[in-house]
Amino acid sequence: MDSKVSEAKSGNFLKKIVDFIGKDVKAKNETKKLTVVIRILLISVMVYFSINGIFNNTKLDLAVILFYTLFFAVFAGLFAISYFCRSIVTLGVFNLGMIVWICVILHLFGWNIGVQHFLMVLLVLFFFSSYKQYTKKIMYAVFLCAFRILLFYIYRYREPLWSLAAADENALQIINTITIFWCLSVVVFIFSNNSQELERKLMDYNMQLEELANTDALTGLNNRRKALDYMGILVKRSAEYGAFSICICDIDFFKKVNDTYGHDFGDEVLKGISKVFNKELKGKDFAARWGGEEFLLLFPDCNGDDAFLKVSHLRNKIKEMKVKKDETEVGVTMTFGLTEYDFNSDLSAAIKEADEKLYLGKEQGRDRIVY
Repeated sequence: MDSKVSEAKSGNFLKKIVDFIGKDVKAKNETKKLTVVIRILLISVMVYFSINGIFNNTKLDLAVILFYTLFFAVFAGLFAISYFCRSIVTLGVFNLGMIVWICVILHLFGWNIGVQHFLMVLLVLFFFSSYKQYTKKIMYAVFLCAFRILLFYIYRYREPLWSLAAADENALQIINTITIFWCLSVVVFIFSNNSQELERKLMDYNMQLEELANTDALTGLNNRRKALDYMGILVKRSAEYGAFSICICDIDFFKKVNDTYGHDFGDEVLKGISKVFNKELKGKDFAARWGGEEFLLLFPDCNGDDAFLKVSHLRNKIKEMKVKKDETEVGVTMTFGLTEYDFNSDLSAAIKEADEKLYLGKEQGRDRIVY
């Protein structure tokens, strides 16, 4: 019981810390993301200062400890004012503070500890900090590049104010490398994660738009446009699919159903038949609402004889179906015109042939398959 209470308290404490770091900025019409990222970087740098202070504490170097304490206080102050300043102001002060700190570190400890690589953090942060503003980003990148080259010529071979042993330089190089990679990871993860999320939402939205463009709103089946696209794919990939069969069908006496029971009931009939098609058609078989009460069925890699068996099955299932609405229950039948397309003629001619067979079936009494 005590352990659960302790876990709950620690969880609440961590949540308070996260909420505090993620607290929104006061400025209106401004995203808090940039400020939150800077706050995390400031905390990271302050931890870095603490580690360096502990590292030098073992050597009893009071001056160095005081130096890191001073910069810790400066960056802690910047962390505090981030709750009152605009994001762009916080970004500017953070960049200025980091550049001054880098220069002072190079002057005190020399080039070999690698602190100059923190400029890469500033560059990446600035590029992610705003939308567009390409000129400013390019100018800042040029400035940082030129500034780093200048630092190289000033401090690469210059004796530092406080000389360090090779082992100490290596230790600080490792600490700096870890901190730099951590800061870069924070910036890239937070900003790129958002971009990827937006990209995923955009892709999902585009897929939804495409699905809406290819779907009949009433029945949920593919629409005429999608059917034509699919037939075009089958024709282009004829070597893979071989011959395919085309069937055009419509509901017998559908106008009478609408006139007798109303258009709402007619819609229920269309949806009921669509459910049968969705349930019974398998694999690559395809159903679309062709227009009005007409439907188009495609059977890839299927000759006319095999397609006839499939259509017969659909015809029987539709005859078994009863459409119910309120107190009304009605059964319907369909007539089917079926043809096999072998890629030797024009596709439109095959569609026309299936349509002609459909009307032939209607003339012969309906509720049949003409093949």
